Amino acid sequence: MIEATSCGGVVIFRGKILVLYKNYKNKYEGWVLPKGTVEAGESYEETALREVKEETGVQASIVKYIGKSQYSFNIPQDTVEKDVHWYLMMADSYYSKPQREEYFLDSGYYKFYEAYHLLKFQNEKQIMEKAYHEYLDLKKRNLWSSKRNV
Repeated sequence: MIEATSCGGVVIFRGKILVLYKNYKNKYEGWVLPKGTVEAGESYEETALREVKEETGVQASIVKYIGKSQYSFNIPQDTVEKDVHWYLMMADSYYSKPQREEYFLDSGYYKFYEAYHLLKFQNEKQIMEKAYHEYLDLKKRNLWSSKRNV
């Protein structure tokens, strides 16, 4: 068994959530949240911010830690057990540019219910739902505002 750790973000701008569409040689296809593998010497926060920037072109900022999801998948020689640490993040525009080198063909901000139905994996739906409820709670208490507001 191989253990792996990734970090990612639920990025929100004006109430909409950033998701990516991946199509790898027509074998792997679906909408996902931005995430990726921790590199040597990186904190989980640094990894999450870097991966969001690399995969979507978005310079997000972390609002708070949301939680961890876990899953496993098989590769030809072994089973990979993966932990993914998730952060609620804030963007300052609707801009996004999918990373073609990683087979991301589309990206965009969607209303919660649209993003929920687009997402391929149940564990990402659960994390997104938790993050969105945190966002709504912060917004209700007037604690959600961009540091870069004009």
